[in-house]
Amino acid sequence: MRVFVTGATGGIGSAVVAELLSTGHEVLGLARSDSSAARLEAAGGSVLRGDISDPDVLRAGAQQADGVMHLAFGHDFTDFAGAIAQEGAATRTLGEALLGTGKPLVMASGTPALPGQVTTEETVANEGTAGGRGVNAQHVIDLAEQGVRSAVVRLPRSVHQAGVAFGFAGMLINAARRTGVSGFVGDGSQRWPAVHRLDAAHLFCLALEHAEPGTVLHAVGDEGDTMRSLADEIGRQLGLPVEQVPAESCGFLGTIFGVDQPSSSALTRERFGWEPTHPSLLADLATGDYPA
Repeated sequence: MRVFVTGATGGIGSAVVAELLSTGHEVLGLARSDSSAARLEAAGGSVLRGDISDPDVLRAGAQQADGVMHLAFGHDFTDFAGAIAQEGAATRTLGEALLGTGKPLVMASGTPALPGQVTTEETVANEGTAGGRGVNAQHVIDLAEQGVRSAVVRLPRSVHQAGVAFGFAGMLINAARRTGVSGFVGDGSQRWPAVHRLDAAHLFCLALEHAEPGTVLHAVGDEGDTMRSLADEIGRQLGLPVEQVPAESCGFLGTIFGVDQPSSSALTRERFGWEPTHPSLLADLATGDYPA
């Protein structure tokens, strides 16, 4: 299968591209810079120059492919609403290009948060600012009724790999380095789900190949590590004290950091035979191999 991938050189995308190529697929990746294009070509993929804000480029990529992986998302948290709006416009463009074709469209989104409850693949994503991603994801799911084999893979807060990335846990690492304190919000009992990026990449490929139209999958390896346990391990590895910090010290994400938001992948494992095989978040944190 020839697969058009947005976000092909990002933290998730680069792992997905490697997984696709290793299993015999061809990759046409979207690249907006010379350096991204060079990385994609070095990995073995083909390049389509442009970015997700250009609908003509997105349509061209979708029309040249047998399936689409939409993994790109802006990470400027000072304009999170703008990133969600851009994502929504891109998914609408890609969906329109695939209407009636029966081709797969797999989108990356996030696990929903219901404080005190373990969310599942059947949990309806909430709305609001951060929940706007859930609205975009629902649009993709609804394309199943218009001849698109659509699927959404929900990612947890920390997509990690030692020495590469730690997702939201990486923000805790950076804050600890900056302030000299490994901090946690509230009493630290709130739980965050996590997944190793290579396990997540494998699930994206399973979704592309096997998901029925309108499927929601959860790429969750760890159902919920407490924020205090993450802060304790980071403090241990960096040799820093572990202390409670105010939510506002985390900026825009402070309120998110304080929310208990565990999530399950039981249905995904049952339906797709997916079993994470790589280290847990706490195991990766315990290596002390943190990216600069």
